Amino acid sequence: MRIARWQDGAETGEGFIIDNTAVPFPNGLRVAEVLARGLDGARDLFGRVNHDAGRPLAEVRLLAPLVPAAIRDFVAFEEHVEGVSASVDGKSEVVPEWYEAPTFYFTNPHTVLGPGEPVIPPVTQRLDFELEIAAVIGGAGGSNLSGKNAADAIFGYTIMNDWSARDIQSREMKVRLGPAKGKDFGTSLGPWIVTADELEPYLDADGFLALRAEVFVNGELVGEDLVSNMGWTFPELVSYASRNSRVVFGDVLGSGTVGNGGCLGELWGRRGELTPAPLAEGDEVRMVVECIGELTATVAAAVEGCSVPRARDRNRTRARV
Repeated sequence: MRIARWQDGAETGEGFIIDNTAVPFPNGLRVAEVLARGLDGARDLFGRVNHDAGRPLAEVRLLAPLVPAAIRDFVAFEEHVEGVSASVDGKSEVVPEWYEAPTFYFTNPHTVLGPGEPVIPPVTQRLDFELEIAAVIGGAGGSNLSGKNAADAIFGYTIMNDWSARDIQSREMKVRLGPAKGKDFGTSLGPWIVTADELEPYLDADGFLALRAEVFVNGELVGEDLVSNMGWTFPELVSYASRNSRVVFGDVLGSGTVGNGGCLGELWGRRGELTPAPLAEGDEVRMVVECIGELTATVAAAVEGCSVPRARDRNRTRARV
């Protein structure tokens, strides 16, 4: 099953993509409500759709397939960490701590972009993309999930592009916090959510998704990898995210950037130069993941945000005079 949201004139539709047709959920249900019902509930709805109410996919505009409750973005590909660290931190390495647990950061659910929606970056000299696969949580979610419970919490998967301003990110992370404004301006999701059962044939013996992922800039292949090169499986990411915490339906868990050119920053770090060139206005980034689909966006003109003064020098007085 494929779950999607779309714009049809002034109306927003939510439902299944069936044979290149956008078919609304029964009873006017929304994606969030379907995610809350879990996969069994989605299967029941799929069997009750009114196919006559569908619209050809070519006649609607796809939106981001969900409004995320939260977005956690992991860094689960060792090759990416090794390459991009040189371009961001000036030193190519994988720190020992990376191997201990699947680290993530929270990113902004309010700047999510849909398929074909242009990204409006800040003023940056090193605009970059990040090719990722994201798991979407459905059903009851929960805390301290493990094993089958963690796997069952995954409703499906979508493609994720974690847009990045590497120069801003590099400055921020020298403060040992972030990334913040280096990532805050846009995350693309889409084109739809493919339910987890559709991808079960691609799980290898260790539980990794052996899907091919590719990214093209202006039609030229820049990076390609297998999703199974992750350091942790998606259920293990779910388990860690829920540890001493909670995951709920609508949460998005990004895999982190794939290796072998999943972002420009990795290539810059390995080559010691900005080759390929940073993204610029008008560039098209197209991501293709086997069995999920394609996610494409162009780069719009950068917008200079409001200025913020430098920190004031303080005399560190400990009491009022």
